Amino acid sequence: MYLQRLKETGDFLSITRENEFNLPPEQFTLDNGTIVKVLDTGVIEFTPARYGDKDFVFSSAVHGNETAPIEICDQLIQAIIAEHITLTHRVLFIFGNPKSINIGQRFVDENLNRLFCGKHSEGGVDNPERQRAKKLEHYVEQFFTMAGQGRYRAHYDLHTAIRDSKNEKFAVYPFLHGKPHKREQLQFLLSCGVQTVLLMSEPASTFSYFSSRHFDADAFTIELGKVRPFGDNDMSRFAKAKATLEALITQATVTYPELHADDVELFSVYRTINRHHEDFSFTFADDVPNFTGFAKGELLGHDGEQEIRAEVEGEAIIFPNAKVALGQRALLTVVPTKLTDEFI
Repeated sequence: MYLQRLKETGDFLSITRENEFNLPPEQFTLDNGTIVKVLDTGVIEFTPARYGDKDFVFSSAVHGNETAPIEICDQLIQAIIAEHITLTHRVLFIFGNPKSINIGQRFVDENLNRLFCGKHSEGGVDNPERQRAKKLEHYVEQFFTMAGQGRYRAHYDLHTAIRDSKNEKFAVYPFLHGKPHKREQLQFLLSCGVQTVLLMSEPASTFSYFSSRHFDADAFTIELGKVRPFGDNDMSRFAKAKATLEALITQATVTYPELHADDVELFSVYRTINRHHEDFSFTFADDVPNFTGFAKGELLGHDGEQEIRAEVEGEAIIFPNAKVALGQRALLTVVPTKLTDEFI
């Protein structure tokens, strides 16, 4: 089977792409004592012989055309198997949607990042993305719970955005249901080169929200740049992110510089705009960057006969996509906020 090849090359990504569904589980141990478990296509777990008190999940390819994060995780996996780096903590790597990687598309039938928190089982629809979301929930639950309670947990879901952004790298901080945001997590993001953070104001069905809500993990959707094909990424632009992720899993503790209010640009969600009609469009061009602000009253688009206008001065757009399925989010709008005492 594939086991010998994985031991020799560490190329789990190629093995994943050649086996889009149901890769048979395998297990082996590195010379340094690290246990390597392939749980499924695109899901590989590493457990050091003597591991620390932290558990990390690094996911990519939840959208298959977002290639830079896939390459980052691929490089880290190969470095672990080749023993070029030695783990201190447990880590689970996930390539979310292998079939969409192979076709170079965001998804095949349905947006995988809208199917977590049980959404995969609602509506009576069945497709590979829904099956995959259910499996990924199981693997994350298994990973976070099998080592016992009271451990630190984090899940960083790595993406790149469809369009350019005024803020090239940004992160989405899931809604915390009254729990405080953490300054240390902003420091982590800054270390990755991410200076812009969007604070969500309601529950979601994203992968990062799933881990945050159900396992109290520090979790983010991290946008590291713009979607580009394999081979077109300037990986030097992701060096900080890769180095920080590597430090998290190889060092007992990572120390970050002190955080100042002007180090990070924070936004809070003002509103979510869903698509309700087939006749749905935006008035701004497809190449208008994320975080572009609009004047109060300015026309943003149409949903059927209803006009969508900016309600407050400087209301900025995030993730506009007029082609989403009916009922799904077509746009987030955000407004600036400040680093306050709610960040512990």
